[in-house]
Amino acid sequence: MHEAMFYKKLENNFVQCELCARNCKLAPGQTGVCRVRKNIDGKLYSLNYAHPVSVAIDPIEKKPLFHFHPGSETLSIATVGCNFRCKFCQNWEISQTGQEEISTETVEPEKIVQMCLEENCQGISYTYTEPTIFYEYAYDTAKIAHKEGLYNVFVSNGYINKEPLKKISKYLDAMNMDLKAFTDKYYQELCGVPSIEPVKETARNCKKFGIHLEITNLIIPGYNDNETELRKLSEFVLSLGKETPLHFSRFFPHYKMLETPKTPVDILERAREIAKEVGLEYVYIGNVFGNEGENTYCPNCGALLIERTGYNIKFVNLEGKKCKKCGHEINLIL
Repeated sequence: MHEAMFYKKLENNFVQCELCARNCKLAPGQTGVCRVRKNIDGKLYSLNYAHPVSVAIDPIEKKPLFHFHPGSETLSIATVGCNFRCKFCQNWEISQTGQEEISTETVEPEKIVQMCLEENCQGISYTYTEPTIFYEYAYDTAKIAHKEGLYNVFVSNGYINKEPLKKISKYLDAMNMDLKAFTDKYYQELCGVPSIEPVKETARNCKKFGIHLEITNLIIPGYNDNETELRKLSEFVLSLGKETPLHFSRFFPHYKMLETPKTPVDILERAREIAKEVGLEYVYIGNVFGNEGENTYCPNCGALLIERTGYNIKFVNLEGKKCKKCGHEINLIL
């Protein structure tokens, strides 16, 4: 166990966690919604500190991050737990489990960084489950990683409070944030949280704090696929900056939504058209192998810049961060 950051003590040994937008108030012995932060005798503890349940090497494109060190490999780590209850979660076996329900080995932050260096990865991604709920572990690892010249990435649902995000922003280089839909109703019924507003605020704060941001929207037929909502979502991303990459991802039946059909490709392609009509420069289609929506094109002249087939990439008309055809500077971190 490791004493948590971002909580306050209340009367009668109660505590209030201030890490995520749930702001759980916990009696002694009680665990937060995330299942991994527990009040023990009036102090809040992180139960999952240095207890990863998954460590793997991934291409950065898998996060998905298309404009951040393209072609690099990243060491991906996760613990159990999550502050959401998504009915379509792909990693529910670990995200919907508490630390006290599973046996894991201890892997300290220094060891994670050492593994990253030994495997010749360029950085570390805190992913698979929600990195906010293993914040202390991620924070300590990220600090060491930066000293070694490694990047740090969150793949997040965006339900983190402003001050924790600000504190880690010194070491957090990029975030792919799920903007799961654009209505409170969707977040309430499918994700188990009351409001979309904290997610929108996190997106704005990422820009404010200098964190490279890419947005992913998983389109689920019958739930968040209508054109009005897709346009509003795209307009919100535009408000963050027209250079902000937006990924529309294909849904496949999973977890508690096995009866929901997979997303038709034409809906994904229409979503991409809408986002480009709104004015976004970089819009992608995910989970559709071989679709041209995986590629990066110059927003000025339309030239193919990065060709993607699955997680394999090929640089075509790029000279540094500029399009070879017209000289337009591309929003890339290399």
